[in-house]
Amino acid sequence: MLIRYSAWPRTAYAPVVADGRTSFPAQVYEVVRAVPTGRVTTYGAVARALGAAGRAREVGWALAALRGDDHDVPAHRVVNVRGALSGGWAFGAPEVQRALLEAEGVEFDDRACVRLDRHLWQPGVPDPGPES
Repeated sequence: MLIRYSAWPRTAYAPVVADGRTSFPAQVYEVVRAVPTGRVTTYGAVARALGAAGRAREVGWALAALRGDDHDVPAHRVVNVRGALSGGWAFGAPEVQRALLEAEGVEFDDRACVRLDRHLWQPGVPDPGPES
């Protein structure tokens, strides 16, 4: 695994920390890789799944450290608690995020937010699939 560098905060994200535990960003990436196609989750839900409620911003930083397309983390499937799109650093811009989500069948409301009532996925909760 490559060590990725983030412009903000200025931190090198290594997959394993000195004491042998998996780093927080690596744990974030593992959870986000589990988000099914056509579904989204929130920064806070990822943090809670890791037992780190209150660290949603750090989830965002970890995802922002993923630049370009040399990773397999579907960071575009993570939105804020209202379903609004993020800055999109891991995949381009909010317009790119929206296009990627729409290509997966994710619907948006008239405020340009993801229809969380239809597409929200919660880590650790059995998923019945997108509601129709």
